[in-house]
Amino acid sequence: MGGGGVSPPRQPKLFLMPLKLYLASTNPGKLREFHEAALARGIVVEAVPGIERLPLCVEDGETFAANARKKALHYAAWTQGLIFADDSGICVDALGGAPGVYSARYSGPGATDEMNNQKLIAELRQKAAGDGQHAFRAPIAAPPGTGFPAHYECIIALAQKERILTLTEGRVDGVIIETPRGSGGFGYDPYFFYPPFGKTFAEITAEEKFAVSHRGVAFRKLLDFMAEDLRF
Repeated sequence: MGGGGVSPPRQPKLFLMPLKLYLASTNPGKLREFHEAALARGIVVEAVPGIERLPLCVEDGETFAANARKKALHYAAWTQGLIFADDSGICVDALGGAPGVYSARYSGPGATDEMNNQKLIAELRQKAAGDGQHAFRAPIAAPPGTGFPAHYECIIALAQKERILTLTEGRVDGVIIETPRGSGGFGYDPYFFYPPFGKTFAEITAEEKFAVSHRGVAFRKLLDFMAEDLRF
C-alpha cells in the first residue's frame, strides 16, 4: 500500500473587508474628494447611511471646530462605526475673516455657489472702492487683475457614538481674484487663485487640489491619527 499521510485540513480563505469611514455630509464634491484620497490607505469613505432621512444638524457654531464637532456627534448617534464631519470655508482678510463659518450660506438660506460668489465679489469691489484702491489690488503675488489675500480653512472631527476621538485642521493661503477662472472644483474655487500653481483651484485637477488644499491637509492628518492611534 502507498504510504500517503493524512492531508492537513484546508485553511479557509480570509477576506479582509476594507475599513469603512462614514462622512456626515451630503455634499457630493466633498464625498468624492475624501473617497478618492482614502482608497490609497485601504479605507472606503461613504456617506452616513440614510443621511437624507435623518434629522438635520443645525450648524450654529461660531467656529469651524464647533460645527465639525456638533455634526460628527449628531450623526454618530444614528450610525454604527466611525463618523467624521468637516466644517470648512473661505476667510478673506479684508472682510475680517468673512465669510468664514457662513461660507456655504453666505448669501442666505438656499444659497448656491454662484449666489455666494456674486455676493463675495460685490463686497470686495465695494471694499476696494471705499479704500480708494484699484479693483482687487493685493500686496502679494497674483495674476493680472490682482486680488485680495484669503485662505481656506478646514476642521475635521472624528466621532464614535457620543465621543469625539480627535480634531484635525488644515489651511491653504491664496488670493481672491475678480474674474472666475476654470470649470472644476466647487464653492469659491473659480475665484481662489493659488500662487504656487499660478492657477485657481477650479483650473487644477482634483488630485492636484487635494494634495495642497485645506481639506486634503486635514484629512491626511485624520488618516495618520487612525493609523497611529487607532491602529487602522
